[in-house]
This record gives sequence, C-alpha cells and structure tokens, in this order.
Amino acid sequence: MKKKIHDPVYYGEYLQLNKLLDTQLPKSLELENNEAHDETLFIIVHQVYELWFKQIIHELKSIVEMFSGKTVQEKDLTTVVARLERITKIQGLLVDQLSVMETMTPMDFLEFRDLLVPASGFQSVQFREIEVLMGLKTNNRKEVDREYFLGRLNDEDKERILKVESSPSILELTQAWLERIPFTKNKDFDFWSEYEKQINIILDDDEKIIHENQATLDSRSMAIQLENLNATRETFASLLDDKRHEQLRKIGKRTLSREATLNALFILLYRDEPILHLPYRFLTTLMDMDELFTTWRYRHAIMAQRMLGTKIGTGGSSGHHYLKMAAENNRVYLDLFNLSTFLIPRSKLPTLPEDIKKNLGFHFNE
Repeated sequence: MKKKIHDPVYYGEYLQLNKLLDTQLPKSLELENNEAHDETLFIIVHQVYELWFKQIIHELKSIVEMFSGKTVQEKDLTTVVARLERITKIQGLLVDQLSVMETMTPMDFLEFRDLLVPASGFQSVQFREIEVLMGLKTNNRKEVDREYFLGRLNDEDKERILKVESSPSILELTQAWLERIPFTKNKDFDFWSEYEKQINIILDDDEKIIHENQATLDSRSMAIQLENLNATRETFASLLDDKRHEQLRKIGKRTLSREATLNALFILLYRDEPILHLPYRFLTTLMDMDELFTTWRYRHAIMAQRMLGTKIGTGGSSGHHYLKMAAENNRVYLDLFNLSTFLIPRSKLPTLPEDIKKNLGFHFNE
C-alpha cells in the first residue's frame, strides 16, 4: 500500500501559532487602555497550565479505557504505568512553573487583580475533570459542598463535569481490578490467616519488650506505650475484620473495599515476585500522582498567601486558607498511602506454598 503524499508541513501552521500566540489579551489593556506589564505573564502561565491539563486528561482517559474491560492485559498495564509516569513528569513542570509566577510581586499583581473578579482558578474545568477522572467525586469534596462547587461553573462546564462523573473513575476501576487479583487463597491455604498469625507474633513480641523494660520506664511512659500497642492491634483488627472495615468506609475513613485493600497490601508485601512488579509500579505511580497534585496545591496555597495575605480569592473563596485545606483534605488515593501501616519486614512474611510461588514467577521451558 502506497504511503499517502501530503502537502509540505510548515512549523507555524502545524502548531497553529497564529491562533495560539494571539490569545494573550490583558484586561488592563482592554478595559483601562493601560496595560499592567505582569498581566501577560499571569495569562501565559495559566494558559500553559491548561495545555498540560489537556495532556493529563488525554492520558487519564486512555487509562480509563484500558481498565474498563473485564480484564487488564499485562501489556496494557505496562502502557498504563508509562503514561502515569509521564503525568508525574508533567506535574513536576506544574510545580516548577509556580516559581516563574512568583517573579511577579504582590503589588504587581494588584495592578490588575480586581479586573479578574469573579474569575478564579476554581473554574478550571479541565483540572476539575482531572480530579473526577482520578476519583474525587463532586459529592466527596471537603471544604466546599457540591452545590457551591458546581455553582461556580457555567452550564456547559457543569454538564461536562457531570458527564465525566457518570462514568467509572480510575479509583473505582482500580478497586475492581484489585478485587480480581488471585494468589491469596486456595483450598489448602489462606494467606490472611497466616498473615494475622504473624502480626500477633510481632505485636506479642513488642508487648514483651515493653514489659521487659519496666525498670527504665515510669508508669506513665509504660501506660502510653501499652496504649499505643493496643491501638496498633485495633488498627490491624479493623483491616482483617470485614465489618470493622465497612464501618470505617461508611464514615469516610476508608474508601476501597476490604478485598481490594487486602490485595493491594499483598502486592506491596510481595512486590519482589516477578508477576507483581508491574502492579506494584502501578500502585506507586498512582500515589506519586496524588502526592504531586497535593504538593502543587500546597505550593499554590503558599503563593496565594505570599501574593494576597489574608485577602479573599477573586472567586470569593477564603483564598490561602481554602487552598491549604483543599490540599490537605482532597487526596484521592489515601487508602494506598495508609497501606504502609500494615507492612511487615520481609523476614517476617508468611511462606507461600510452592504452587502460589510458581504462579507469581516466570517459568520457561528449556
């Protein structure tokens, strides 16, 4: 089949630079005929953010598509990890870009800030779409209720967010994928029973050490250590008991189902097994992405305080305080981060039966 011959491609036309470079229109020039010099910087920085957001959405939607089937192929998981890693590289640029913005002083910003009211970064529908695709639903946000959140968007953008929200998010698809992972149980072996035995041995040893150190501890210090140990026992019990886990889900302390949580923990515990390398990288890159957006929100909050002090934001929010609370309270994959609570040393891991070990490895015929 002959390759189709196309007309010569010109750099500026291919990138549509005439359109792209003609979209920086300072309000200070339009409304006051006296351009505030740093408004162009402000516009370009935010336009670049939106371009990168578009690319992140492009990557996330492809991941949603690959995870939407009944199974996830190994080669697709390789692609998913690569695309998540690409997103984290982009996020590094988003964080670094704040340093460029901070070359603008607070008084430079005040020259045009009031002209932007009531526009706000809160109305970035692309960033809101990213959050929903990741798994942060509009009714699960903290520091702002759903009505206020959607009320800040125009009808077209609101419809766009609701449409994205009507489909499964990466968090929901990851849960379904984790629930399908085998290896932890067969007719002769229940990994979680063995894991619980090992946990009890570890915690009993810890209690023994506390009592053996009575001579060096006063009564209050010993009581605190024993109280902390009992709290640790309760934390492990809440994971291993389905009813306790579900109670924590109902009050918003956990998100993933118990089965998904246990299988994610198994992946982290046995990450060295060949077949779990990619699942481990997938879970860690999800956490990387979540962490980097949290970092970006924190940096944004600090920049807002530096620029505005305690002034309210242009969109009517509490400015720095709102951004700080959003960073702390709107993490998506917190359950994955909290799995570190349940990790134990490799030397203490239950020994897996040979048939499970074989399924976790790669075996080639000679």
